[in-house]
Formats: sequence, C-alpha cells, structure tokens
Amino acid sequence: MESVIRYFEEPELDRPVLVEGLPGVGNVGKVVADFIADKLGAKHFATVMSKYFPPQILIDPNGIAIPPTNELYYLKDVGESHLDVIFLLGDFQAVTPDGQFTVCKELMEEVFLKYDVSTIFTLGGYGTGQMVETPRVLGAATDMDTKTKLEPYGVSFVPGEPAAGIVGASGVLLGLAQFHGIAGACIMGETSGYFVDYKSACFVLDVMERLFGITFDRTDLEEKCKQIEELADKVKTYEASKKKDNLGYIG
Repeated sequence: MESVIRYFEEPELDRPVLVEGLPGVGNVGKVVADFIADKLGAKHFATVMSKYFPPQILIDPNGIAIPPTNELYYLKDVGESHLDVIFLLGDFQAVTPDGQFTVCKELMEEVFLKYDVSTIFTLGGYGTGQMVETPRVLGAATDMDTKTKLEPYGVSFVPGEPAAGIVGASGVLLGLAQFHGIAGACIMGETSGYFVDYKSACFVLDVMERLFGITFDRTDLEEKCKQIEELADKVKTYEASKKKDNLGYIG
C-alpha cells in the first residue's frame, strides 16, 4: 500500500455514511464538511499520508508545521436519521491523476469497505466562471434510487451538467462506490470559483441538514456569507467597469 494510515482509535460503527469534503472549486465541499464535523464534535480517528500529496507543508498561526495529510473523523447516531458518519477531511488532495486514483482506492479498500460504508456523499463546487446570484445544488448519483431520494431535498440532476464531469477525490470516490455496489452521490454547489464560496456552501448545507434530519446554528457561517456577498458586489462592479472600458465603436 502506498498510503500510510495511522489509527488513533478504531471505532465501532454501524454501516456509516461517508462524507468527503476535501479542497476543490470554491472550497464548497470542504466548508460544508468541516462545518458539520466541527458543529457536531466529530472525533478524530485516523490520519492519512501519501507520497502523492503536495511536497510542502502549511504553517499555522503559531508557526507550527501542518504536514500534507487527510484526516478521518467519525460520529455516531447523528440527527433524526440516527446515522453513523465518517468524514474525510483535509487541506490537500493528491496532485496527479495516478495519485488521485491510488489514494482513493486505498482508502476505499482499507477503511471504507472495512467499516461497511452504506452510502458515500462527496461534496464539491460546480464552477461557472461567473458570479452566481442564487446557487443551484447539482447532483450526480450512482443509481436511480439515490437520485430519487435526493431530488426532494433540493438536488437538481441536470443532463450534461457538469459538462466536464467531476474530477478529483469527489469523482474518483463516486466511481469506486459504484464499482463496489455502494450507493452514493456527488452534491455540488454552483460557484464562480473566484474565492471560498460560503454562500454556495450554505445551499449545500441545506441538503445535508435534510439528509441527516438536523438543523445547525449558522450564525458564524452566515456572517461569512455576508462578507462574500459584499466581495461579489465589488467583483460585479469591477466586471461591469471593464466591459464599459472595452466598448468598441462603429466608424
């Protein structure tokens, strides 16, 4: 195995749901997964290291090194649905296509199949390249039953979207889920992709609340949403001024 998985605890879980929220377009999936895990007090049970992660470290505000890892957390008996949940979180993804497949395959075989994961939800952003007033939440499912389950929760399944497919861990894990006969879906919030999109994350969080049968205090998240809306207004003003400056003339 090319990844190293260090366990701090081996919890007993009852056919847990996996929620993946690694960095991606607008960091939408990461924001949502981190928020849920933090609000519910998820417990850290394993760290994943891989040669396919970036050859770098981050540095925290106290000057302490943060190595390139993914982290696994768990929760038991979540919400009205009483689900056990595993979270795949982190600040890094593998940097090559081979690495993406290898890391996801090893996590599937060494962790998710071991814990008999029942459903896999990968969370991400759907980049539009332009400002979005009211983000849609788009989905791609492993099967019709999962699609039918998600549609009433506000997930739209639009033919041909996203046109370029789903890349990174969100796509690879969904493909592996389907290969192993595990139900799953990628849930994506529309985003410009220009910045960390807390507004889009709120729309994806709506779906996750309905899935889990739980309601979160979003005070801190909504404050960040307001900041993003103010930033978005500035971007729109800038884009409008650029268009005006670039007007041609007929002579």
